[in-house]
Amino acid sequence: MTDMRRHIVVMGVSGSGKTTVGQLLGTKLGLPYRDGDDLHPQVNIDKMARGEALTDEDRWPWLELVGAWLVDHPEGGIIGCSALKRSYRDLIRQAVPDVAFVHVHGTRELLSRRMEYRPGHFMPPSLLDSQLDTLEELESDEHGRVFDVSAPAARIVDDAAEWIATA
Repeated sequence: MTDMRRHIVVMGVSGSGKTTVGQLLGTKLGLPYRDGDDLHPQVNIDKMARGEALTDEDRWPWLELVGAWLVDHPEGGIIGCSALKRSYRDLIRQAVPDVAFVHVHGTRELLSRRMEYRPGHFMPPSLLDSQLDTLEELESDEHGRVFDVSAPAARIVDDAAEWIATA
């Protein structure tokens, strides 16, 4: 496992389970996990809490912090980050070219249900559609794989760890 990619972004829209999968994957691989939401400036959190979608301009400084966090962990690390657009992932790749993207994704119905049962989270369910509209699927030249969130988290983690070890 010494050749495996050690910088991992668990990506997906809100409600996809990035934090759960990221924390479990970190434990399994012995890597630190960071929730990328913790890196958002307060102005972004306030905007989302009001039900307003972030613009690219809102996201660039945050995405730079995501990349910087990975750079600050040269031995490897896992961060949860929506990484919705190719250009966002490209920015992260500029900081850490070997990054692997674990895309946790599910149906709109499942994601919506999950968001409704997250009391106290700043991201309201009303923003799910804007995130799904913004989402650009991983392209064939990007190092990443999609994992269906209808599976149990432990299975997603096992499958992701196996993929990362063999990729």
